[in-house]
Amino acid sequence: MTDHRSAPSLRRFLAVALLAAALAPASVRAQQPAMSPDEEITPRQVQTVPAARPKSGSRSVDPADTTSATAPAANPRMAAPKPGPATRTIACSGMFGKDASHIKLAEVVGANNIDYGAVSGQQGSSLNASILYGKDPKRRLEVLWQNEAARSDTALIVITGQSQWHAPKGLHLGLALAALEKLNGKPFRLSGFDQPDGSRAIDWQAGALASLPGGCQIGVKLKPDSKATPEALQAAAGKEFLSSDPAIRAVKPVIAEIVIGY
Repeated sequence: MTDHRSAPSLRRFLAVALLAAALAPASVRAQQPAMSPDEEITPRQVQTVPAARPKSGSRSVDPADTTSATAPAANPRMAAPKPGPATRTIACSGMFGKDASHIKLAEVVGANNIDYGAVSGQQGSSLNASILYGKDPKRRLEVLWQNEAARSDTALIVITGQSQWHAPKGLHLGLALAALEKLNGKPFRLSGFDQPDGSRAIDWQAGALASLPGGCQIGVKLKPDSKATPEALQAAAGKEFLSSDPAIRAVKPVIAEIVIGY
């Protein structure tokens, strides 16, 4: 199987002008080596790599685990509270910084919680990525690398599917258009809902989401409400819109995918 993507097709996959500008011309997807027929893998089929060995003395932790290792023992006469859902937030630094790597991620989340393999790309193609918590749809996270051979230097971080990770500024899957616009501080431009991969934000219009601490940039894919009528979808197709456009508001879109890029 040969390389699935060229640099231009990566830009089509992102379909977000600010992310495309942030990525190097030598796209991470263009760096993927050709694969022989015996090595062919299908989208979302994970190839497990040998477990990365954490540094001596380090402790594998869930990035959302805030429990102190020295916390006092619970009173045996009191029922232990059930743990609530933890929010996992991505910052453009630390384990998700520009200089991150597969090994560094393994040292934080534990070698058993990270694999390296294929994830689905645009129109049925597959791409190589480090996959955090691949067996848990709500904790799953995909990280693609600029240096494919060393699995280092973050290119893209993808929140998709049922993942409950939060992106910078509190963005998360399922966030409604009005809330997204509020986080940006102003209306933004997006493509119509007739695109093959759905509508995407293409210009934050110098809003708060146009510039993030740590040097990363963010793009989102939006999906319309499942109850949107064919007439409403037709009115929200065929051109670029402002998020405040009544035609866009009428289909009640929410975030369906988040891509964070360097």
